[in-house]
Amino acid sequence: MSRRKPPVCLHQEITLTLTGQSHTGDGVGKYEGFAVFVPGGIAGETVRAKVTKVKPTYAHARIVRILKESPDRVTPPCPIFDRCGGCQLQHLAYDGQLKMKTRLVRDNLERIGQLKEVSVRPVMGMRDPWRYRNKAQVPFGEGEGGLVAGFYEQGTHDIIDMESCLIQREESDEVVRTVKDIVRELGIPPYREKDHTGVLRHVVTKVGANTGQLMIVLVTNGPDLPHRDELVKRFVDRFPQLQSVIQNVNSKRTNVIMGEDSRTLWGEDTIIDTIGDIAFAISPRSFYQVNPEQTEVLYREVLKAADLKGGETVVDAYCGIGTISLFLARHARRVLGVEVVDEAIADAKRNARLNGIENVHFAVGKAEDVMPWWYAQGVRPDVIVVDPPRKGCDERLLDTIADMKPERTVYVSCNPSTLARDLRILADHGFTVEYVQPVDMFPHTVHVECCVLLEKNRRYV
Repeated sequence: MSRRKPPVCLHQEITLTLTGQSHTGDGVGKYEGFAVFVPGGIAGETVRAKVTKVKPTYAHARIVRILKESPDRVTPPCPIFDRCGGCQLQHLAYDGQLKMKTRLVRDNLERIGQLKEVSVRPVMGMRDPWRYRNKAQVPFGEGEGGLVAGFYEQGTHDIIDMESCLIQREESDEVVRTVKDIVRELGIPPYREKDHTGVLRHVVTKVGANTGQLMIVLVTNGPDLPHRDELVKRFVDRFPQLQSVIQNVNSKRTNVIMGEDSRTLWGEDTIIDTIGDIAFAISPRSFYQVNPEQTEVLYREVLKAADLKGGETVVDAYCGIGTISLFLARHARRVLGVEVVDEAIADAKRNARLNGIENVHFAVGKAEDVMPWWYAQGVRPDVIVVDPPRKGCDERLLDTIADMKPERTVYVSCNPSTLARDLRILADHGFTVEYVQPVDMFPHTVHVECCVLLEKNRRYV
């Protein structure tokens, strides 16, 4: 059977009513039954749009003018919002963003997971959804006017020069401006991606939201850093809250920001921040949630879902630097955490010592390998918590959860589509999805975090 020819062609202007939002934040409508994605469009709007790309099953179009405007449309406060790839939703009022993310989660559960009766609660938003990021990763390069530092333009590796980012801490903005001034003055060559030359690739900042401590990481294309001592002196003089200056060496031709070699140029190897009453040591390469205020909201939801009484054994898969493990340990008999990154496990053990928490055990390895071994050794967890990367859980891990038959499983996810896939598998293994609680960890972007409670179905015990 031949596929229907698209009813639109390149550069054609069409009138379109948008009925939804895609997972990338684009408005979505149908033209003669054919899906058209419109960047910057909002569900409920009618637009005149010019087709920019045609594929066999969908097209993209840019707005020429808005014929019927959504009441949720606002003027983006960022002057480079239309070019920068950092945010996707600044044109949508914050209440509208939260409603959109709730729909996105529900749609994924129904479409991908075939889970139509699940309770999806409204997204828990922020009181003030600006300046929340405690970490910035800013690429440096050369533009037509010389040195540039900012974020990549949407869909490219062209750097949009930036003076301020409204979703990251003001301290990070000030660090980037200072580095730009020093680099220009001292003539330190920025990285040139096209020919893999130059020195300074990225400036990474980490800010302790609750302690005020600051770490500056200079990512360089090789071990040499011209004017290193002068750079450090300027930083120390300029930033009284500075705790650590690190050089990270990344000489590979790669899109990965950091290399494996980190060198402390001044101060401590880590900074300290707190979530609730638990302190965490944060190293240059360790993963730590970028929105501490909402992280505490999320972890309290995890604790609520786990419903610990004090005598439970808990397994924390994909435990990272032990943030969730340590949150749970004070309410359980013991917690076993597993993570494939050995540096993260070293951080987790250090964080346990830092807080005087002794009823945790951390292991290095893939969760899908370590947990079956634990099970063979007689470990029978009452609660399992999983917080996987965007790709979701390995299916062997889901099979192991089914074998272990915990009373409760708490799934923390940053990707609604892989979450829906994995919940379907767990449902087929006999687990009931009790509810999904989304949390807005990343305002003004399309990303949303979820905390899900699953309980074992008594028929499968």
